[in-house]
Amino acid sequence: MFTRFWLVSVLYSIWWFLDRDTPSRGGRRCRFFQRLAIWRHFRDYFPVTLVKTADLDPRQNHVFGFHPHGILVAGAFVNFCTEATGFQLLFPGLTPHLLMLPLWFRVPFFRDYIMTGGLIPSDKGSAAYLLRKEGGGNAVVIAVGGAPEALDARPGAFTVLIKNRKGFVKLAMEHGAPLVPVFSFGENELFDQVDNPKGTWLRWIQERMQKVMGIALPLFHARGVFQYSFGLIPYRKPIFTVVGKPLRVERNEKPSAEEVDAMHEKYMEELCKLFEEHKAKYGVPEDKHLSFV
Repeated sequence: MFTRFWLVSVLYSIWWFLDRDTPSRGGRRCRFFQRLAIWRHFRDYFPVTLVKTADLDPRQNHVFGFHPHGILVAGAFVNFCTEATGFQLLFPGLTPHLLMLPLWFRVPFFRDYIMTGGLIPSDKGSAAYLLRKEGGGNAVVIAVGGAPEALDARPGAFTVLIKNRKGFVKLAMEHGAPLVPVFSFGENELFDQVDNPKGTWLRWIQERMQKVMGIALPLFHARGVFQYSFGLIPYRKPIFTVVGKPLRVERNEKPSAEEVDAMHEKYMEELCKLFEEHKAKYGVPEDKHLSFV
C-alpha cells in the first residue's frame, strides 16, 4: 500500500471483497491448471496411483473420508486437485472438492491459486453447499484426521485420528450422501519426523500451537536435492490411494447422537476392512493393523 504498486493492492482488495464468497460456493476450478504437465511429473516422482474398487453413482453427491493425513496430504492433492491420476476417467460424472483450512483462503493470491484446483474451506457451510446441489456429481473430500494427525505421521505408522471425529458422518447423514472410505497407502512414508510421543515437551508445544494457530507444525525431514541423507524434499515412495465402496446413508436432517455413533462405527469398520483387504498388495506387513485414536 505504501509503494509505487499501491494501485495493485487497491484493485486486488476490491476484487477480494467482491469475490469473498466464492470459496464457500464451490470455488473456482480451472481445468487448464489441473491438466498442466507439472502435475504429471509430480505424480511420477513418487509415483502416485489412484485405485478404484467400486463404481460411484454420479447422480448422487458423496462424502469421501481421506486417511491418513500425512505431512502434506500429497496423495489427496494429486488425485483430487489435478487430473494427473485420471479421477475423471475412473469416476466419470463426479467432481472432487478437497477441503482445506479456511485460514489459507484469507491469504491474498494464494487463495486464487488453490481454488483453481477445486479446493474449498473446511467448514460445514462450504461442504453443505455442494452436497445440497440437485443432480449430484460432487464429491466432498475430507482429510478426517486433519492437522493434528500430521503429528503422528512417520514411516510405518498406521495411526488414524477418527474416534472423536464424527462431524463428517453427521454431514453425510443430513444430506443423504454416501460415505466413501479412502486409504492412501504410502502417505506416511514420505517424511521422517522427530520423535514426539504424547507427554513429551515437544508434543505439548506442538499441540498448543496447533490449537492457537489452527495448523500443525511437525518437525519433519527427508532428502535433499543432490543427496539422500537430509533435506525437506519428500522421499520417492509410491503412494496408492484406494477408494473404497460407498456406504449407503439414509437422509436424516436431524440425526440423534446415537444414530451418528452407529453410522460412525459402521464407517470405521468399512475403513478397517478396506485397509486389511489391500495392505498385502502395497507392502504392509501382515501383523500391521490400523490404530484408531
